[in-house]
Amino acid sequence: MIVKENNQPWQEGIAKNITFIVTKDCQLACKYCYLVGKNSKERMSFDIAKQAIDYILSHREDFNDKSVVWDFIGGEPFLEIGLIDQICDYIKQETFRLDHPWFNSYRFSFSTNGINYDSGKVQKFIHKNQSHLSIGITIDGTKRKHDVNRVYKSSEKGSYDDVVKNIPLWLSQFPDGGTKVTISSADIPYIKESVLHLYSLGIHEVNINCVFEDVWRDGDDILFEEQLTDLADAIIDGGYYEQYSCSFFSDFIGKPMDINLENQNWCGAGKMLSIDAEGNFYPCTRFAAYSLRSKRPIIIGNVRDGINKNLLRPFLTLDRLSQSPQKCIDCEVASGCAWCQGENYDAAETDTIYQRSIAICKMHKARVRANNYYWAKLAHKEKILTMN
Repeated sequence: MIVKENNQPWQEGIAKNITFIVTKDCQLACKYCYLVGKNSKERMSFDIAKQAIDYILSHREDFNDKSVVWDFIGGEPFLEIGLIDQICDYIKQETFRLDHPWFNSYRFSFSTNGINYDSGKVQKFIHKNQSHLSIGITIDGTKRKHDVNRVYKSSEKGSYDDVVKNIPLWLSQFPDGGTKVTISSADIPYIKESVLHLYSLGIHEVNINCVFEDVWRDGDDILFEEQLTDLADAIIDGGYYEQYSCSFFSDFIGKPMDINLENQNWCGAGKMLSIDAEGNFYPCTRFAAYSLRSKRPIIIGNVRDGINKNLLRPFLTLDRLSQSPQKCIDCEVASGCAWCQGENYDAAETDTIYQRSIAICKMHKARVRANNYYWAKLAHKEKILTMN
């Protein structure tokens, strides 16, 4: 989708994604978080960020995308809002000075826990950059669901009350803002009520997914299907589908794959670039040390020496065939079955990136069954409405 802003094109979905890991600290210790090495010591310096920006902007032959997403993550990125503001100012200054194609074709992107969203420094930054910002606040649903996993590291107290109070302000600034909901084994019973609750808060786009790690228990898929089927009933009977979306229901999932047409990697690992506090480059943040349970980080360069293309090359050859077991290739409901490249690596029997983790297999199949129910019911309802 191409939209116009300030008479310049913004190429949503096909822009280069560059991620700064500005801090490994966070107020929360979410129980499902894949970041196993969060700490309060490792924060990026402006000098490292500046070196990374200088390298990227001076190598247009390697970074020749027409648009860019400058992504800031943690931990919790807004803990370093002063540093981020300095980095963003430098990006704008340098792209203007260099007459770079990214000067007005960019986004600053954030996924935040929302706790300090209303702080003066964060709000000043938003007002300064709002026309080029994408900000998502993570709220998992009802207080009951949210507080199961999203707890403070200091007390294990739930964070729902401190997040929900900032949702009206966020939506007033980003009316089309979507939230990212994560499902783990413990909170399956709260899916339906949580999606409807998020709708009631005024959030129209609910992006929701199961964790990729192998945490699933016997019977989770049955409970999952029941919750999604009940949610399908509520969305269709209540007419929510006309104005609201939930990413669990999609008309492109649950079909066999045409491997000749769809033999690509699921994610952008290797096509993205992530930078940590030491100035190391990664093909994705999931290959940094604080994201890995048992494997060594995969570093593909640094701000001083640049990108080592020999180390990057294996990521550019990744596709569905090269890493999927035969049963996944032949699966009748393969379309829409996702994977995380970093989790593939972390869960693999060896230090390979070519072994696909299939921990969510039964959850995907349950989702497909509920998805089929959703679209059949919606088609039936629309047929009746047409007849009347």
